[in-house]
Amino acid sequence: MRILLIHNYYKQAGGEDTVFHQEAALLRSHGHEVEQLTFSNTEVSSFKEKLQAALGVVYNPKSAGLISQKISAFKPEVVHVHNFFPLVSPAVFAVCYRHGIPVVMTLHNYRLICPSALLHYHGRVQLENVWQVLPFKAILQGVYRNSRLETASVVLATGVHKLLGTWRNKVSRFIALTPGGAELFQESSLRLRPGQLVVKPNFTADPGIGAAERQDYFLYLGRLTAEKGIFTLLQAHALRPFPLKIVGTGPLQEQVKAYAAQHPTVEYLGFQEREQAMTLLKQARALVFPSEWLETFGMTVIEAFATATPVVAASIGGARYLVQHGQNGLLYKPGNAQALTEQLQLLAQDPAYARVLGSRARCSYEQHYTPEANYQILLSIYRDAIGDKKTPARAIKVAGQVL
Repeated sequence: MRILLIHNYYKQAGGEDTVFHQEAALLRSHGHEVEQLTFSNTEVSSFKEKLQAALGVVYNPKSAGLISQKISAFKPEVVHVHNFFPLVSPAVFAVCYRHGIPVVMTLHNYRLICPSALLHYHGRVQLENVWQVLPFKAILQGVYRNSRLETASVVLATGVHKLLGTWRNKVSRFIALTPGGAELFQESSLRLRPGQLVVKPNFTADPGIGAAERQDYFLYLGRLTAEKGIFTLLQAHALRPFPLKIVGTGPLQEQVKAYAAQHPTVEYLGFQEREQAMTLLKQARALVFPSEWLETFGMTVIEAFATATPVVAASIGGARYLVQHGQNGLLYKPGNAQALTEQLQLLAQDPAYARVLGSRARCSYEQHYTPEANYQILLSIYRDAIGDKKTPARAIKVAGQVL
C-alpha cells in the first residue's frame, strides 16, 4: 500500500510528532511504501510570514500546491493527516478530494471543536465550545495563547469548514484515541457521519520490563503546566511527603525547582532523554499522572504499562480509559490532593500490591498497545477508507471499552 503522511510540526516538539514518526516507521517495517510531507512552524518568524500564515488558515494556496504535486508524483492510495494547523490548512482535504484520494485524520487534540485545542482554559475544563460552529465568545476570551487574533484564526480555520461540510464530506475516517474522546467528537458541531469516526489508541515500542524490586520513589514524567496537575501533585506531597522524582520542563519549571529545593524528598531532574526516562520509570514504585484536562490519550501511561509500572492517575480524559482502578493502576478524583496522597500511600505501604498492579499493567500493554496490535487496527482503518464502505466501521475495543 502507498501511504502519504502529512504533518505540521509545532515550534516545540510534542507527542504528535512522536506518533507521526512511529507510525511511519511501523508501516515501513511491514513493507508499505510511505512518504512524509511535513511543514514546520519554525518557518514562521518574520511579521510577513506570520501575516501570510494567518491569512492562509482557511485555505493556504501554497501548501495546496505542494500537496497536489506530491500526490501527482507519489500517487498514494490513502493520505493520513496528523496536524494541519496552521501552515497546511484545511486545503489538504480539498486537494485530496479533487484527486479522489481518501483521507484519514488522527484527532490528537480538540482543535476542531474548541479553539483552545485542550478544552481547558481559565483554570478548568470548558466544554461550551464543543457544540458551537463559530464560538465567538472564545475569541473575546482569547482562549488560544491568550490572543483574540490567534483564537479568531483557529475559529475561522475550523468553523468555515464546518459550514462548508469539509469535515463531514472530505475526510473518510477520523481516528479518536479513546472512546471518551470519540464521544465528544461524535456529539459535536462537526456533525460526523455514522462510521466516520473510529477508535485507535497510540502505541509504544517495548522498552522492556522494569525491576522486580522497585526503589522507593514515585515518578512524574511530562510537561510542567497547570492543566497537567503539577500543583495538585505538589499539594499532595506537602500533605504527606513521599519520595518523588520529577522529569520535564515547562512554564512552571521555576516553581517546581523552588519547591524541590525546599523539600529533600523531591528531586527535580529537568529534561531527560527517553532512554534515561525509561530507566527511571523501570525503577519507580509507580508513575503519577495527575493531569486535570481531558487528555486525548496519555503516552506516558502506556510507557509505564510496558515497563510493568502501575499508574496512579486522575480519573479524567484519556487516563480514565487507560487505567482500570485496582487492575493496572489506581484512580482518584481530579484536583483532589488528599485523594492522590491516599492512593500513593497504598502503594508505598504495600509493595506486593504495587507489583501485582504492575504485572497487570504489562498485560494491558501486551494486549492493546504494542506496535503489532496497533498496526492491525491502522491497516483496517486504511482499508475501510480506501473501500469507502457505506456500512459503519466496526467498533474497536480499547482497554476494555467499546465505542
